Amino acid sequence: MSDYNWCHNPSCHTIETQSRIRGTGDNKVLRTMKIKANRYGDYQANIWNYFCNQRCLMMFLNTFGQEIANTYSVKQPSETPIKVKKVKEESYRYSWNSNERQTYMATRTTIERANNE
Repeated sequence: MSDYNWCHNPSCHTIETQSRIRGTGDNKVLRTMKIKANRYGDYQANIWNYFCNQRCLMMFLNTFGQEIANTYSVKQPSETPIKVKKVKEESYRYSWNSNERQTYMATRTTIERANNE
């Protein structure tokens, strides 16, 4: 695999920035950006391996987002088993009228994944 990719936005070469200018003399062109693979660390599935910046990513999604959603559509919801724990604990809030801290009982809700065996 190459260490570089070209930006996947088909309109990348039309964006007028100095970093896209290539050529000499009167033979200047705007060129698609070249992207160093894994430039933000060794993450194989990183979206920034395929788009030079957020503008190009959003332009691509505006053009092809519906097609991508239709190709990888979700036909039914997914579910993850969880356990919900509620714990009552003492907490504080500030009363601006009396200029003091007031104690009250708060409920903390935590979600834990259930073990599937």
